[in-house]
Amino acid sequence: MLPKQPGKLYLGTQGFSFDDWVGPFYPEGTPKKGFLEAYAAHFPTVEIDSTFYGVPRDSTVQGWAERTPDEFLFSAKFPRMITHEKKLDRANGDAEHFVTTMRGLGDKLAVLTLQFAYDFTPDYFDSLDDFLGHLPKGIRYAVEVRNRKWLNSDFGEMLSNHNAALVLQDLHYMPRLDWITTDFTVIRWLGRRKDIEVFDRIQIDRTEHLETWSEVIQDFMQRGFDIYGYFNNHFAGHSPASVRQFAEMVGVEIKPAAGRKDTPQQLRLD
Repeated sequence: MLPKQPGKLYLGTQGFSFDDWVGPFYPEGTPKKGFLEAYAAHFPTVEIDSTFYGVPRDSTVQGWAERTPDEFLFSAKFPRMITHEKKLDRANGDAEHFVTTMRGLGDKLAVLTLQFAYDFTPDYFDSLDDFLGHLPKGIRYAVEVRNRKWLNSDFGEMLSNHNAALVLQDLHYMPRLDWITTDFTVIRWLGRRKDIEVFDRIQIDRTEHLETWSEVIQDFMQRGFDIYGYFNNHFAGHSPASVRQFAEMVGVEIKPAAGRKDTPQQLRLD
């Protein structure tokens, strides 16, 4: 049964701690320790990237919660030790520790994502099925695969059985999908690392991509699904600008930027 209420769209970036954003997005002179507050003054959500490299301290998580508005939301990736190094093998305890730590965000915790590498193939189907079944309850989970061999009905059914979302990607070697496996979804606009070296301006015109995604998202919202969407700097060059451009397309209000260079009207390729 589909949800009865219209879905909500939460847009943000993958990470917030980029020196290149000072001037184009953060006001000149903003210290690194003030980036999160400055970010949260404009966008409603962020995907934390640092958790991929290790479980944060409880005090760090508490700080994230205290430094952001009441309605702000955090998503985060599971540590790579779980997804890439152990490939879920004997990792239930590690996962429980990570989830317990992230629960420190309280109502500000949006989604926790298991992001897997290309070598995580469907040979691990049973391991993933078992792992998802043992995760702590009451949290929204998403799964991102980088190997298209996963993309079949059995995988979709498995995710639905665990109320987990399939991460929908804009990634050059993966198909763009519109699968819905639970009452929410996660979209990650990724790009290629070799295409972008600095993050202070838009350098690739992704308008056509975003117009296609706009149609997909409008459909999701009309059908009542919540959407958490996160832009990487490598998608077009400056993810705050990508957020604003897309928000304008779908009619989502984003607070004005302190600077000028990340507004949709000035998305020029320099």
